Amino acid sequence: MSKGSNVPVPTSTLRVELGWRPGPGVPDADASALLLVNGKVRSDGDFVFYNQPAHTSGAVRHEGKRTAAGQVTDSLIVDLPSMEPVIEKVVLAASADGGSFGRVPGLYVRVLDARDGTEIARFDSADATVETAFVLGEFYRRQGTWKFRAVGQGYGSGLEGLATDYGISVDEPQHAAPAPAPPSPATRVQGPPPPVAPPAAPPVTMPPPQAPPANPWQPAAPPAPVRLSKVTLTKEAPSVSLSKQGGTSGALRVNLNWQVRKQFSGWGSKRGRAVAMHADLDLDLCALYELSDGRKGVVQALGNAFGALHQPPYIHLDGDDRTGAVDTGENLTINLDHKQDFRRILIFVTIYEGARSFADLHATVTLQPLHGAPIDFSLDECTVPSTVCALALISGNGTDLVVQREARYLVPERGVSPQRTIDHIYGWGMNWTPGRK
Repeated sequence: MSKGSNVPVPTSTLRVELGWRPGPGVPDADASALLLVNGKVRSDGDFVFYNQPAHTSGAVRHEGKRTAAGQVTDSLIVDLPSMEPVIEKVVLAASADGGSFGRVPGLYVRVLDARDGTEIARFDSADATVETAFVLGEFYRRQGTWKFRAVGQGYGSGLEGLATDYGISVDEPQHAAPAPAPPSPATRVQGPPPPVAPPAAPPVTMPPPQAPPANPWQPAAPPAPVRLSKVTLTKEAPSVSLSKQGGTSGALRVNLNWQVRKQFSGWGSKRGRAVAMHADLDLDLCALYELSDGRKGVVQALGNAFGALHQPPYIHLDGDDRTGAVDTGENLTINLDHKQDFRRILIFVTIYEGARSFADLHATVTLQPLHGAPIDFSLDECTVPSTVCALALISGNGTDLVVQREARYLVPERGVSPQRTIDHIYGWGMNWTPGRK
């Protein structure tokens, strides 16, 4: 498609892919969507992006990134049948992290049928220079049908500028007002001394003002603005303090989601019996923990060791997911109100079924504190036949927790479990026995 052209799209569930070619010095990019009425959002909830991955209506979801065949894609699911009738337009945007779009080669947006992957529309953006945010396309209603338009409008003010342009309130750092400049010294003039001011009258004692009665019809305080910040740990910047990011209390949610590139039929032995099966991918999010009093253990689906949030170990796994969807996936929750009780926590993931190695998979882990920026890990770097990956090591000193990027792919020896392998590497010193889900 050329800029400004449009095509009709079916009123069905669509996948929108933002894609580009990665490489040294190429900024990361993130897809987002804004649901508009009369050209503006109704509230901050109409903004779907990495910190707010699903619209309350379920009509738009942020699926996350994957890397394949020399391309990186960040995807959105747009379910047009679920779109609220009042929504007139869905803007499809991109923001660059770490540079401008002039340094992002092969930038494009594709619209696919989510059921079978059929391409419906594609727009390649080739004229980016200093822009740090782009509106690449938009879905809009026209006479009872939906169309897609290629837009290609850039912003030099990043995601913040794009979001505020459509009515989003953004959580910006508050800058102190500059101190007033000191007055220039007055020129000394010879003459009579200035008159002496009369003494001030004694202050009059007044009763303190009374607060007005509460007004039951007073509108509620406005919701907190959207936070655009995020943290991506790299080899060059591998660690971050949770307290410095504002993550000092509440829940720290660790989410694992993945995309299955291909499925196949085969024989498996889950739950101890051979069955003819459709080999869906099954990744397990796990955590080894050591508390400040010396107690150690593991939180995982294997053996139903789901942990607990309000009693030791203050870590809870909410279930065993097999879909990998970004709005579900597998989730660990860590109670930061007990951060003084943690000596160290190792977040890791194992392949339980459906793949031979992480080298064939595309998975993402996000650590999202209740307060503070999310921390992302991508599992697209594996070059060995690994079935267990150490994701992050969280270390405590009694007052703060520091998240250290690991991204360490391990290859268990023959007959050695992934859990025992990672225990040996990190020196947890636990005894392991066979388990099952």
